[in-house]
Amino acid sequence: MNGHLWKRRKRKKMKHLFLIFLMNLLHQYAGKSLRRDGSSLKSFEDIKNEIAGYTDIAKAIIDLAVHGKAQNRSYERLAVFADTIGPRLSGSKNLEAAIKYMFSALQKDGLENVHLEPVKVPHWERGEEFAVMLEPRNHSIAILGLGNSIATPPEGITAEVMVVASFDELRKRAQEAKGKIIVYNQPFISYGETVQYRLQGAVEAAKVGAVASLIRSIASFSIHSPHTGEQSYQPDVPQIPTACITVEDAEMMSRMSLRGTRIVVHLRMGAKTYPDSLSFNTVAEIVGSKYPEQVVLVSGHLDSWDVGQGAMDDGGGAFISWEALSLIKDLGLRPKRTLRLVLWTGEEQGGVGAGQYYQLHKENISNFDIVMESDEGTFQPSGLGFSGSAEARDVVKEIMTLLQPINVTDVFDPADGTDIAYWMRDGVPGASLHSDINKYFWFHHSQGDTMTVQDPNQMNLCAAVWTVVSYVIADMEDMLPR
Repeated sequence: MNGHLWKRRKRKKMKHLFLIFLMNLLHQYAGKSLRRDGSSLKSFEDIKNEIAGYTDIAKAIIDLAVHGKAQNRSYERLAVFADTIGPRLSGSKNLEAAIKYMFSALQKDGLENVHLEPVKVPHWERGEEFAVMLEPRNHSIAILGLGNSIATPPEGITAEVMVVASFDELRKRAQEAKGKIIVYNQPFISYGETVQYRLQGAVEAAKVGAVASLIRSIASFSIHSPHTGEQSYQPDVPQIPTACITVEDAEMMSRMSLRGTRIVVHLRMGAKTYPDSLSFNTVAEIVGSKYPEQVVLVSGHLDSWDVGQGAMDDGGGAFISWEALSLIKDLGLRPKRTLRLVLWTGEEQGGVGAGQYYQLHKENISNFDIVMESDEGTFQPSGLGFSGSAEARDVVKEIMTLLQPINVTDVFDPADGTDIAYWMRDGVPGASLHSDINKYFWFHHSQGDTMTVQDPNQMNLCAAVWTVVSYVIADMEDMLPR
């Protein structure tokens, strides 16, 4: 055989072998893309199949939480806690007692790496406070001082009232405002929009020379209940005392004012701000079996305002987050990634505890798979709020199909949570529980936030949703795509 013919045949054979190799390769990676390092990315069909493999585990979690031995457990745990400790204001002895209580409870529950991470939090106390209308008649006004408010002078403030329905009206009538108590009677549109009056009402009133501000409570419904909350002063604007009043009193003074009636109010507030106090974020884990350095974080905040019991805001969210770890432990499951429970401190003062946690742990941000927070009530669940890439959203939508047995499969946009916002801004996927919040702002930050608001059956369902989602994400082979 001549050499040229032999070489041609060899080249032909090599080309044939290469084509066979290429066909095998294409078949092997059909529907998959290749990473730069040559490893394969799963097709979405593969991911769907992987998630479908969790059907039995999801059913076991739902059965245990909703019908089994753990039925009503998160509610009962919360009831004992709320009745024993009461409200838990940042910097208070009650919050300190709550943290000690939870540290002990999480240890007794057999969770791993139970520890406290120190945080400095604001310490404000409302002291004694009252308001009374002197003209046109004697009438006791129910108030709750707003967080960080200054006190009135010891003798109080007596002044004529000017009622406005908006910041625009206040600015237009600025000439009338000097020396008056501004009463805001803004309509409730949505919490996000209307809360600006609570946050900035004192500052805007002080800019036009007012001596105090009384703000219609940020509530969608009222039975003569004032609702407190945080407010902020500005460095270049005089500080004036500020409190929330009931919807009913704000509307009554508005009607009186529109009739041309002169209104005079006496206000006395004994609020004090102390140096920042030592507090703690409370942490517990189920350590991952394969990727222990990677974290799925579930959370709620342990602090509350100093009224009611803080059962709804955010006792429910904190306790279904604890319940997620308890249910997984009870079923003898251990996900591939670490499931980390964080009970935040100082959330009501603007996510103070979460901000310090973020600073402490952000160097490991690439290991945070998802951050989850429940802080919008634990009523009848409707789905999950989610923030992240389109690819991650598709994965989460698929995970939510596992909750078809309890008909909670919707994914909403976006996730919401003061404490997880730091991570989401840096691209970490985030999730928040969506439940029926029609009545949430009836009780929010008021004396009405008690265990009476909570429903054990609804908490069972919320716990099931929270547990299935957090477990499956923690146990899937790959992290959610960023």
